[in-house]
Amino acid sequence: MSQDVAVIGAGSWGTALASVLADNGHRVNVWVRDPKLADEVNTRHTNEKYLPRVMLSPGIRASVDLREVVSDKPVVLLAVPSHAMRQVTRELAPFLRPDVLLIHAAKGFELESLKRMTEVIGEEVPEPIGKGVVVLTGPSHAEEVVRRSPTTVVVASACEDRMLRAQDLFMNAYFRVYTNPDLVGAEIAGALKNIIALGAGMSDGLGFGDNAKAALLTRGLAEITRLGIKLGAMPLTFAGLAGVGDLIVTCTSKHSRNWRAGYLLGQGKPLDEVLEQMGMVVEGVRTTKAAYALASRNQVDMPIASVLYGILFEGKSPRQGVEELMGRGRTREMEYLGPFGV
Repeated sequence: MSQDVAVIGAGSWGTALASVLADNGHRVNVWVRDPKLADEVNTRHTNEKYLPRVMLSPGIRASVDLREVVSDKPVVLLAVPSHAMRQVTRELAPFLRPDVLLIHAAKGFELESLKRMTEVIGEEVPEPIGKGVVVLTGPSHAEEVVRRSPTTVVVASACEDRMLRAQDLFMNAYFRVYTNPDLVGAEIAGALKNIIALGAGMSDGLGFGDNAKAALLTRGLAEITRLGIKLGAMPLTFAGLAGVGDLIVTCTSKHSRNWRAGYLLGQGKPLDEVLEQMGMVVEGVRTTKAAYALASRNQVDMPIASVLYGILFEGKSPRQGVEELMGRGRTREMEYLGPFGV
């Protein structure tokens, strides 16, 4: 059944998801801040800055008027960076229908509070809406989704009915959607994999090989899982699409902005120069700060995240970081923490 959907944010991911929704026959209105981008989407049906050489559906309409885009829409999809989530949600909250299906597709933490995105959203919208927020996550590059390459993702929520509604909204022949009731695990996995992707890019930038990358991904997944379990996640979520699936795609593809940023850092470029060159949000940089703080607060051992924090914010060189990781004292690969050893 066709629905009216508001998509908040027209970066690469928001635009790709708007394209999926339009392919499914939904009427899609996208909110953008830039009037020039709104005009481009409406007249040329392109978004060259974020998804060059891609034609968008004429059914996608863009506007800078948030009230116009959100009001009376039964579905609202938040596709803004994590650092903007609270402010944008606060701005749109007065226009939400009481029965709205609210979905977010961001991967990160609020740096100041160390809260997950559903926690941030829940503080800015009426309680009945906040309790049913759905997260969409998993291994999915916008550049491939918009070209209808086969993709599988996960939707997670504390509310099964809204989770199933989100699944039906997006599911089609090239975009397969699974459900997972572990909202906490899905959000943590989606955020923390960006840290490991920075490390994978650094490894490649330093000229290391497949052995190093395999070690980084495997041990990175172990510390992501450790923190996730401590924060209330289900262990097996990290073995699924939201965990190892997203980790693989983000750490091994040149579509990944976190991998690309890490690669430039590994080649010796300073962080400020890298971020300027990227021209887009690199979530892994802010998430490294959040993970470092969360690990300290919860007394969770996260050596890769700690080393990356040192490289990004304390002047440590990538090569020094590798030496520090390789020179750590002897330890077991796994400790028994229930059904999933990490």
